[in-house]
Amino acid sequence: MQIEKIPFNTLLNKMVVTKEGKRLGFVKNVTFETTSGELISLVVKDITPYAKNLNLEKTSANEILIPYNTIIAIGDFVIISEEDLM
Repeated sequence: MQIEKIPFNTLLNKMVVTKEGKRLGFVKNVTFETTSGELISLVVKDITPYAKNLNLEKTSANEILIPYNTIIAIGDFVIISEEDLM
């Protein structure tokens, strides 16, 4: 099975939602391991009150970090599994 490659700029400003449809915010950036190129997390800006209540790692600018392995699908939205956040 071949993995579809998605250019970075197509992720920017996409809304991040849970598979249940709860909005978390918008993609601002990604973090990755420099030696391997492995993606680690999405940096999410303009976080919603719902996202603030999740116990997620935050940046100094109060943006949340969504682990990349929680992403289920990328289309019009970035859909994540909330269960995998716990």
